[in-house]
Amino acid sequence: MNKKSSYLFLKAALFMGFFLTISSCKKSGETGLLPPDLRKQTVVDAATGTGSDVMMQAFYWDVPQGSWWNVINGKIPAWKAAGIAAIWLPPATKAQGGGTSMGYDPYDYFDFGTYNQMGTIPTRFGDSTSLSQLINTAHSNNMKVYADIVLNHCSGGTLEANPYTSTNTYTKFTPLSGKFNRSSSDFHPNDIETADEGAFAGFPDLCHKKANVSNWIYNASYSMSKFYKNNIHFDGFRFDYVKGYGAWVVKNFVNSVGGPASVFAVGEEWDGNAANLQNWVDATEQTSSAFDFACFYAMHSAFDNNDLTHLNDDMLLKRNAAKAVTFVSNHDTDITYNKYSSYAYIMTHEGYPCVFYKDYENLLDKNRMNNLIWIHKNLAGGTTTNLYSATDQYIDKRNGFGSIPGLIVYFNGTDNWQQQWVTSNWANQKIKEYTGVSNWIQTVAADGRVLIQAPPHAYSIWSVTGL
Repeated sequence: MNKKSSYLFLKAALFMGFFLTISSCKKSGETGLLPPDLRKQTVVDAATGTGSDVMMQAFYWDVPQGSWWNVINGKIPAWKAAGIAAIWLPPATKAQGGGTSMGYDPYDYFDFGTYNQMGTIPTRFGDSTSLSQLINTAHSNNMKVYADIVLNHCSGGTLEANPYTSTNTYTKFTPLSGKFNRSSSDFHPNDIETADEGAFAGFPDLCHKKANVSNWIYNASYSMSKFYKNNIHFDGFRFDYVKGYGAWVVKNFVNSVGGPASVFAVGEEWDGNAANLQNWVDATEQTSSAFDFACFYAMHSAFDNNDLTHLNDDMLLKRNAAKAVTFVSNHDTDITYNKYSSYAYIMTHEGYPCVFYKDYENLLDKNRMNNLIWIHKNLAGGTTTNLYSATDQYIDKRNGFGSIPGLIVYFNGTDNWQQQWVTSNWANQKIKEYTGVSNWIQTVAADGRVLIQAPPHAYSIWSVTGL
């Protein structure tokens, strides 16, 4: 098993406690879609559940070594034009793997590619200068930058006598930055705590109740949280493997730099149960969002197992849209399935959608993706009402909010074109289909009823004309 496979195997086992086998989807009959005019970009407060921003996960596993920050820097203007408002970067500091590491084995939390340690000065992604240039480019394009933060475990320490295990352990950390030195008393077990919520893969497991740890992470004026926000100028944080430590750590980290009003936060609470996701968000006292794994698994069941009624399943976006980050793939879940329909679902529903770099840049049609981003930002407003639900057809409507008109999205899981009469929120208005699969221009009746259609194994998205 290679390094990536081992990492994903361990993560899935520790997060889920069980394994899910997800089959590759059969080839879709979806046809090419035409994007509408991308010049109009409307940004609406995500807290209202309307037309929120879109995030880009700006990496995938094993990106090319040495120049990744420069690659992303060059993509920012085009992403901004497409409607991307924020980018999520991989862990940017020096890890045990040096120039080959994806950063999830952190060693020096303050070395962004400056010090010659772990066999390299740059990280896998580049040096501190190229990272600074990337962040400056993003900010000049009014885009936010989110840092990936690994707070559960560390790697790369040297051997020392550990009085709490009566053995020698790799828990002596003396990074060249001179910041956040650690020893056996900063990890589990120690004199105050044997373990916390979860260790990971045998790595030294940080004890957040130790003053040295909490001071360096968020409490002190010299802490990571303040340095990352005030010196590196990150606008938010993605917290890795939050099952491994208490939600209070995320809450304290976010509050130490001004709270949700000042920075964005999202936790990787890998759990397909929407109630558990909501409980974790509540435990952070609403300081952090969570990735909506409940939505992720529901989409797999709906689109790959040919049962669209799973789109009625419980999801975080249905419980707490303002704290749900929806996604189709990421570096841990990059598998082949019906991605177009899944992106159509998250872009037409509440939540903060996250686009995966490899999907957008390498695998899927960029025009279709830009079309869905435009639809999310310009049409997808208000609450959601289900209009039709069957195993092979599913229709939802967004009810509109303010200047955002709302939409109707129609998923068709059959082998043929289908049509349905639905009740819209519009009366005596003309509507059209915004992806290009249908050239129908329909007039809505006085009672809101209108006939719409959808192509086989694909989707259509409808709203008022003139936008």
